[in-house]
Amino acid sequence: MKPITIGSKGKAEITVDESRLAVTAGSGSLRVYATPMMCALMEEAACKATEPFLEKGETTVGTYLEVRHTAASPEGIHVEAEAEIIEVSGREVTYSITAKDEAGEIGSCLHKRVQVDSDRFMQKVNAKLNK
Repeated sequence: MKPITIGSKGKAEITVDESRLAVTAGSGSLRVYATPMMCALMEEAACKATEPFLEKGETTVGTYLEVRHTAASPEGIHVEAEAEIIEVSGREVTYSITAKDEAGEIGSCLHKRVQVDSDRFMQKVNAKLNK
């Protein structure tokens, strides 16, 4: 991995549709943006913040997610998440992430990811199938 710049940002955005609703995701019974989907959007923003620093064959994997989902978002609304790199310790990168819809902030998150070699990581994961 190339040296990572603290303060680097990444952004991800979606429009809330049927596939992203709590009732569809199994995380509730209402037709509102699902917390697991917001978490996925936040992780996507973090990945985009780190992407410019990765070498060929490298990726990051999420290891920690401390999230607050503070406001509901209806189907059809635009949602975006912005991640900022706030700390780097060896291969571990820490992000501060906020999510908002057209009406304002809907969530915040402290997230950690670790840089890994993609092939080596998948070999280790797939070895579980042989146990």
